[in-house]
Amino acid sequence: MTDESTRVVATNRKAYHDYEVVESIEAGIVLTGTEIKSIRAGKVNLRDGFAVIRDGEVWLLNVHIAPYTHGNRENHEPRRERKLLLHRREIERLFAKVQERGWTLAPLNMHLRRNRAKVELGLVRGKRQYDKRQAIARRDVQRDLDRTLKGGW
Repeated sequence: MTDESTRVVATNRKAYHDYEVVESIEAGIVLTGTEIKSIRAGKVNLRDGFAVIRDGEVWLLNVHIAPYTHGNRENHEPRRERKLLLHRREIERLFAKVQERGWTLAPLNMHLRRNRAKVELGLVRGKRQYDKRQAIARRDVQRDLDRTLKGGW
């Protein structure tokens, strides 16, 4: 995802803190006109979002895309369910994984690739409290190490 035609619009930092990301997959999103304009303006909140698989389709739930400021009465509902676009085999593989206990589909980030909105879904498993503390301690040690190597102390 490092090519020059990709721009990250929103990142779900809470997902990286609360979950262990095992695998990620990119999916397209079915949007209305005012939604894509709001996404281009960066008015997206992925914090409480998750995805479910219903009737062979993947749906993104609880993601807030703010109403477009220059929209009219045809503006979109901010937290509506949005269909995700994936290949059938990918959906079947994800469905088999999610059926196992403890697995969830969480949006990791939303980005624009060649002017198309995409969401990076992560197959995640919840972290225990001690795992979170270990991750915070590791990050602090790495920050201190980087600071001393840089000569900031």
